[in-house]
Amino acid sequence: MSGPLPGDPAAEIGGGATPRAFCVLAPNPSPMTLDGTNTWLLSEPGSELAVVIDPGPLHEGHLRRVIDIAEQQGKRVALTLLTHGHHDHAEGAARFAELTGTEVRALDPAHRLGGEGLHGGQVVEVGGLEIRVVGTPGHTVDSLTFHLPADGAILTGDTVLGRGTTMVAHPDGTLGDYLDSLRRLHTMAAEQGVRTVLPGHGPVLTDALGAVDYYLAHRANRLAQVETAVEAGYRTAEQVVAKVYADVDRALWPAAELSVLAQLRYLEDHGLI
Repeated sequence: MSGPLPGDPAAEIGGGATPRAFCVLAPNPSPMTLDGTNTWLLSEPGSELAVVIDPGPLHEGHLRRVIDIAEQQGKRVALTLLTHGHHDHAEGAARFAELTGTEVRALDPAHRLGGEGLHGGQVVEVGGLEIRVVGTPGHTVDSLTFHLPADGAILTGDTVLGRGTTMVAHPDGTLGDYLDSLRRLHTMAAEQGVRTVLPGHGPVLTDALGAVDYYLAHRANRLAQVETAVEAGYRTAEQVVAKVYADVDRALWPAAELSVLAQLRYLEDHGLI
């Protein structure tokens, strides 16, 4: 859950990342959110319209700062999109919609405001900007990734982080779905020109294929460790976490327990334990 990833430039988080993406870092750092939530301001060069991905927590100063930065760039926020509904990404969405007069579009109807939903395969166009919606469930059932083909970039929310690895938020998230989503992103990086990861937390990654390969290898390794621990007599998720995640900051153990529950369910469903 910590450590460098391939393509991690260890750069300061926030600011311009690609010709179409600007990061505004929310002031909510924690062991789970790393440096804070990355709110993404997207716009086609020369356009007066912008799209905001994940307004972040309900923090008035942060929400107004996103709007101020857009205005400084000569942009008006025209649409708000959510990668998923966790509060550190979506809690401020309703207030942000009020401040900007925008719709909030998401996969989960519970997080939509005034607009249609989102689903994999859709294309969203605002002011000449093309955003392709990719379904990437696993971290949560409603997780989406947004593809900026013109920049060769993907906005991954919590599916791939800029530092360390993410959790599978059992029971909402499932490991089988998560592995399928990582494979989908791997194909995009290997075959569709995706080079850059714009994550929901942590720095930008410049080697998308290397990052996804790392995630796939990490998941395979953790799953093997959990299977070995169960075979050795560790039965509960709490026991497995203490064994398998002994070298991980204890502040992350509650999240690790959710991932272990997802891994145990995966092993049971596949007849491996």
